[in-house]
Formats: sequence, C-alpha cells, structure tokens
Amino acid sequence: MNLTTRIAASLLFLFISPLYAREPQTSPPPTAPVIRARALGIPFDGTAGPLNAITDVAGVEVGYTTLVNGEGKLEVGKGPVRTGVTAILPRGRASADDPVYAGYFSLNGNGEMTGTAWVEESGFLEGPVMITNTHSVGVVRDATIAWRVAQGGPDVTGYSWSLPVVAETWDGYLNDVNGFHIKPEHAVNALDNAKGGPIAEGSVGGGTGMICYEFKGGTGTASRVLDKKNGGYTVGVLVQANCGRRSQLMIAGVPVGKEITENAVLSQEAGSIIIVIATDAPLLPHQLKRLARRGGLGLARTGSVSGNGSGDLFLAFSTANPHVTDPAVPTHSVNTVPNDLLDPIFTATVQAVEEAIINAMVANQSMTGRDNHRIDALPHDRVRALLGKYNRLK
Repeated sequence: MNLTTRIAASLLFLFISPLYAREPQTSPPPTAPVIRARALGIPFDGTAGPLNAITDVAGVEVGYTTLVNGEGKLEVGKGPVRTGVTAILPRGRASADDPVYAGYFSLNGNGEMTGTAWVEESGFLEGPVMITNTHSVGVVRDATIAWRVAQGGPDVTGYSWSLPVVAETWDGYLNDVNGFHIKPEHAVNALDNAKGGPIAEGSVGGGTGMICYEFKGGTGTASRVLDKKNGGYTVGVLVQANCGRRSQLMIAGVPVGKEITENAVLSQEAGSIIIVIATDAPLLPHQLKRLARRGGLGLARTGSVSGNGSGDLFLAFSTANPHVTDPAVPTHSVNTVPNDLLDPIFTATVQAVEEAIINAMVANQSMTGRDNHRIDALPHDRVRALLGKYNRLK
C-alpha cells in the first residue's frame, strides 16, 4: 500500500469508527405482519413464491432501521420522528465484491436515486440499494460508502471508491424531515442487520413515515415464480410507496378510493414511489431496463397516474451471472434469456409490483405524526366488503 493510499485509509477510519462505536437509537424491531393483502381475499394474478417477498430471490437480503419517537407539535430538530432506512443487498454480504447486472428507469423524475448514472453507463449495480427520506439521502450515501470500504480492501488499481444507489421518498407530513434525524449509524445498522427470509412490511425502514393513496403507506414486498416451461425463474419486488390520491386507488379493479373517501388529507399529488425489482433470471442490463419499465404498469394497476410532483424511480437487477467483473480474466461468458421469451418475466414483474404496493397498505396501522397529523390505515373490513360488492372477492 503506497503512502497516499495509507493516508486515505487512515482518514476513512476516522469517519467509520464512530459508526461502529455507537448503537443506533431505534424503535423496537418490527415483526412480520400477520395480515397481508392475500388474506383479505384479493384475487391477485400469478403464483407467489414461498415468502411472497423480494427475498424469494436467492441471496437477496433486506435490513431496516426504524425511528419512531415523540408526538404533538413539530419542533424542528426534536420531532416527532417517523422515519428510517431500508437496505437491500442483492448478494447479501458478497454484494460489494460481486456486482449484479442492473437497469434503471424514471417514470417521473421529481425524486432522487443516486448512483444511477454509473448503473446506466456500466450496466452494473455495485453494492446495496438504500432507501430513506428525501433529506437524508446525503448522510445515507456517505455512510454506505464508509460501510462498503470497511467490508474489504481496495480494488485492483489500489483505490477504494463507491457510487452507491440511494433513493428517497418524502415523509414530511408525518415526520420532522428537516430535523435530520437519520445519522450514519442508522444506515450502517440497516446494512448490518440485513437478512434473508421473511421481512416486515408497512411502517418500517425508509417507509416508516410514508402515505399511499392517502392511506398509511410505506414498505411492501411480493414475488412471483414462473412455471418450469418458462424457466422457473423468480421475480421479487420491494416498494417504498408514498404516492397517489385517494380517488385513484384501485384494488383488483375495484375503485376502492372512490368508495372510501373520508379522512383524505392531500390537496394535490405530491408523493413518490421507489420500486426495486430482483430476479434470478439471467438478464443483461438492457433487458433489466426493460424490466424496470414494467414497474410502471404494476403501479398503474393500483391507480396512479404518476403526477407531476411524483418521483417514480425504478431499479431492476439480476442475481444470475456471478463473478463477471474480474479484470484478471480477459473474457467472461454469460447466460441470458432471449428477448422473445421475456414476456412471462414481464408479466410476473407487473403482478408482483401491484401486490407489493397493496401489501404496503394492508400490512399497516394508522399513524399520528408531527402536529398531530393523522393518516388512517386501509380498513380491511371495508376492502373485503367492496370486493364482494364488485364480485371480486376470492
């Protein structure tokens, strides 16, 4: 290691070490929800994976930090706090050392997802995907860089560098968003606690303070498994849902938002949604960009028109084709699905996105935040009644 690299490493350690010396101040860890959308009899299309979650894609891990404290009148810097961080690791702890092919799409760009210029240029997602609130993108980005560098040594050129993907949606109706309550250790905590298996939904992680169709929104997930004749591939989705007006909400084709009109709080659409799509299908970057675009069709099924004030940003990645970035190997061979066989994967993506958004509302509770602003949870009994009224109850 040359002198310049040693100096850089020493400076980096001074930043990193406090992150591991302090325990993040979080609310108690959320538990997996008892009620999900399928339990209400909503007739979703397609075959879900065993967990009906993004973690049905082997190797994908998800971690959260959830911050909920304070109540009553807003005091900037003191709360109330209703926010958090979500971490998605495409290959678990190996994510930093083994990039995945990826593609990005912006349906409406009134939002932020850092690192996408390099995803577009290189075709790779190098490291985790992080999701938080609008005004915490910078601190989460910097903490993610520090975390990644701490996981391993420099690259073959002798440098450690990172352009992490960090996305946001705005939680300022419920949260003291200008109080900057997300700290570096909260991002590190979400990364360190990431795991496979069942994951919580609703008001957890970056989704803690979010609103969806003027019901309590947040984090939702779902998956689809293709049959063997279509490759047997898995598609998993995680959303941070913070979008839509009440009157737009559709569930299984039923105009739920037009039927449940009370306690809508917004005067215009000002929300966003982040959609992360994972698959084990061997797809190349241009094909994954096509997959990311299909996130917009799943979103449309729930009623959104992707308004002017919405940041609707989507990322898709494939966990297939590992170890294809080693520069010591002059050429790499990869597998891919022919374009003519992509339709079942597109269909699975649209179906999983739709269900993940509905899960974000169903697996949730009403929340009161800053200045006693209250957002109602989606009422399960009324949804079931409406499904029955329109002959859509499964």
